[in-house]
Formats: sequence, C-alpha cells, structure tokens
Amino acid sequence: MRFKTDENLHPELAEFLRENGHDALTVWDQGLRGRADSDLAAACRSERRAMVTLDVGFADIRTYTPKQFAGLVVLRVTNQSRQSILPVAAQILNLLKSEPLIGQLWVVEDSNVRVREG
Repeated sequence: MRFKTDENLHPELAEFLRENGHDALTVWDQGLRGRADSDLAAACRSERRAMVTLDVGFADIRTYTPKQFAGLVVLRVTNQSRQSILPVAAQILNLLKSEPLIGQLWVVEDSNVRVREG
C-alpha cells in the first residue's frame, strides 16, 4: 500500500509503515510542509497514496470524497505522542489484512475504527 503521512505526524510513522512492507512518504519528504489541505489531497490522488493524518478536516466527506482516494485515515486518538501513534499504526495494518482501504475513510479512535465508503 502507498501512504503519505501528514506533517502533523512524527516521521517515525512513515518509517514504521516502510518497515512493514509499505511505500510511505511524508509531507516533509516531498517538500509539501505548510501547503493547503487541498494541495495535499491533490498530491495523494495523483500519486495514488492513502493519506494518514490527525487533521479532522480530511474526515469531511463532502470536501474529500473517499472514493476519489487510495484511502483516507484520520487519527482521532486521545494521546497523539509518537509512542502512542505506532500501536495505532499497527492496528491500521492489521485491519488492512481484512478490509480494503481504497475508496474508504477510516476514522481511527482510541477504542474503534469507523469505516465510511464514499
């Protein structure tokens, strides 16, 4: 799976995804830091990458229709530290084994994952 991690997430998340066999780039890697969400969304669409972010704006399916993306993952967890995000990433990778992310929005919360198709 191809991922792009947003600037609001520690770069170690992309490294974790790569270590688990995925193609992951950060917004920082690509010089997209500080760009508008619409620019990041366009980059994800053109690169066919799923966006992983803490930005709840990406959960607005009227603006970011899931079917237009390789996937959207919005993390809504209480503790957003680097140490807490990596187990959440493991949860996401585990879910990928049984649920396709393409064309879906996953809102990952502390105790569950809400899946919305678009």
